[in-house]
Amino acid sequence: MILVERSAHVAAPVEVVWDVVQRAEQLPAWLAGVRAAEVLSGEGYGRRQRVQAGRGAAHEAEVIAYQEPHLIGWRERARGAGARAEARTEIYVQLTPNEDDETGGTIVRLIVVRWPAGPVKAALLRLGLRRVGADLEDSLARLTDLAAVG
Repeated sequence: MILVERSAHVAAPVEVVWDVVQRAEQLPAWLAGVRAAEVLSGEGYGRRQRVQAGRGAAHEAEVIAYQEPHLIGWRERARGAGARAEARTEIYVQLTPNEDDETGGTIVRLIVVRWPAGPVKAALLRLGLRRVGADLEDSLARLTDLAAVG
């Protein structure tokens, strides 16, 4: 398992940030590396969505955590030949009101957890951890801009 997380303060109320992060069609606007996203079925917990990465790969994802307006998480699975080759990625967005700051706002925590398909893939993912962290920081900056607009 490989875990990368980043957090930032967003100068908008939790409800405003939630409105952005819980809508699949908004993913390309703020989540780095996502070119397109669409809901396939359902809403909230169990919702199925298709997420297309900037490099062209498309994955079906299922919402596995949904606590309005504080947490949403989804799991993407990539399957190879045989059950041992299965890889999965979970992405979580956690929102907490910033009560320590008189300006209010929201603390946004982005978490990516990856289970690579085998030791070679794990080694390659570890080499790319800096890029994953940079992508999360870019995502937080984009989310900050979107939430400020409302």
